Parts: sequence; C-alpha cells; structure tokens
Amino acid sequence: MAQRIKGQEVRLTITSPTGTIDAIGQGGVKSLEIEFKTKLLDEGYLGETTNRKDDIFEGVRGRLEAHLDRQDYFRFVQQVTDRSQRRTPADARFNMIATLQFPNGNRPRVLVEDVFFGPLPVNVGGRDEYVTVNVEFEAASGRFIF
Repeated sequence: MAQRIKGQEVRLTITSPTGTIDAIGQGGVKSLEIEFKTKLLDEGYLGETTNRKDDIFEGVRGRLEAHLDRQDYFRFVQQVTDRSQRRTPADARFNMIATLQFPNGNRPRVLVEDVFFGPLPVNVGGRDEYVTVNVEFEAASGRFIF
C-alpha cells in the first residue's frame, strides 16, 4: 500500500514585489487550503426530461493559518496595504506556490499567480497561546506544474 502524503511534505513559498516572504512560507504554517472554484450550471428546457449540466471556472481561493516567528509578517501586511491603496506600482504582484513531495518521488506544484488578499488579522489568544495569523486569498487563476 502506498504511503499517503502528510503536511510535513508540503512546502509553501510566497513571493512579493520585493522577494520571498519568509515570515509566512518558511515560518510556522499550521494549515493551508487551496480551492479551485468551479460553479455548476443547471438548466431545464421544455420537452426534455432532465436538466442539462455545465460548469464554469471562477478562480482560485484559499486560506492559511500560521504562527509568527519573526516581524516580517508585518512587512508583508504593509506591502498588501500599500498595493490596495495604490501606493506601489500597478504591476506589484504576489504569487504563491505549494510544493507537495510524495513518497514515490513525485513533486507536483500548485502555482497561484497575482494573488489578492482579504482581511489580515493577528490573533493573540492568551499568555499560553501562540500568536496566530489567518490569511485569506484569491486569484483569477491557478495551475498545476507536474
């Protein structure tokens, strides 16, 4: 029976207009979710006994949860804020790539380009809890590299 992949075999890299964002991708990423959004279309027509089906692609979205281990996360938040307030060049882009290392040697990558971000909260739960950040993101497209 083949071994299943675990989170320890997944590496996340995030790049910004100024380079790799180590505070998230190389820090303590706790969980990552990437969703390729498709929408199911369903239409019924006179004279037909069942509905016709179709689907459309609506982009990529996801979220990650991480524990902070350096201040660079706040530089990332500042870069996102600057872009959203149009204080940086129009071509300022963020990209994400998740590399999955399977036990059989396969290494597919999920590339999400030109990423946009939602709210960027910082949660300080208590004295005995790690400081946690949640990052929600969306992009018009994503692709797999095999």
